[in-house]
Amino acid sequence: MGARLNAFTSPIAGKALKHFIAAGKVVADSPLPAATQELVKIRASQINGCGFCTDMHTKDAAAAGETAARLNLVAVWREATVFTDAERAALELAEQGTRIADAAGGVSDEVWGNAAKHYDDEQLMALVSLIALINSFNRMNVMLTVPAGDYQPGQFN
Repeated sequence: MGARLNAFTSPIAGKALKHFIAAGKVVADSPLPAATQELVKIRASQINGCGFCTDMHTKDAAAAGETAARLNLVAVWREATVFTDAERAALELAEQGTRIADAAGGVSDEVWGNAAKHYDDEQLMALVSLIALINSFNRMNVMLTVPAGDYQPGQFN
């Protein structure tokens, strides 16, 4: 199956994606740990059914040294023992932030408070921005049916 539209050849997508990518660079350069960023991107992408982003971020994480065990367990992080308390808090915030329409009131105070125990205000803002951004990328790719499997680590760096 191919994509419905090619975002790489569209002038409108090019203009919009330029801003998405710039926002991603701000988050990437933030004090939020890089490993946490990749785990959050993977988990949101799994929830949203975005094969392209799941492929991209698992491959980029592996190329950056992430272990196969941790990558294989992101979807079941609650039952896994391989994540730190801080990573678990970020993954929970990512899940609630991704499923925001499913919960009355959005992200719970309990989940926010748990994340705030592990991350300072700048890291929290980076985390919130990252969750919003990866959800935007996921939605675009899912709507366009962008296929997964051919991504090469670092391809868009």
